[in-house]
Amino acid sequence: MKDGNLMIIYLDSLEGINATQLDTGFFHGWPSPPPIHKFYEILKNSTFICLALDTDTKQVVGFINALSDKILTAYIPLLEVIPEYQGKGIGTELVLRMKEQLKDFYMIDLLCDENTQEFYSHIGMIRATGMMIRNYNNQSGK
Repeated sequence: MKDGNLMIIYLDSLEGINATQLDTGFFHGWPSPPPIHKFYEILKNSTFICLALDTDTKQVVGFINALSDKILTAYIPLLEVIPEYQGKGIGTELVLRMKEQLKDFYMIDLLCDENTQEFYSHIGMIRATGMMIRNYNNQSGK
């Protein structure tokens, strides 16, 4: 992706990426975000990932991850683009690339807040009803 001087490349692994490249302001607005080493573990332990890397700064500026049984189902728990890079199509590209990685699965699910449902609708996802438990005391990855 080229946006003025902005050059973004997309990676589907952590190969060549270290934790310091993730220290760019993810989890904006979270009361208790995971520390960088936990964030790295989240990505490392995910079944599928896609990262947006700014080639000039060598920093990861966006990511999406999925957890899967590798047969029928996949769940997308996180999509994040740091605030300075939002509105440039990075989030859309991350979702489209993840959908491509998961195209052979029967079921791809994600839960999101009502204010982001329109974003996912435009990318071909269908609104659904779900249930959840949130242990906000564990939000930092304890």
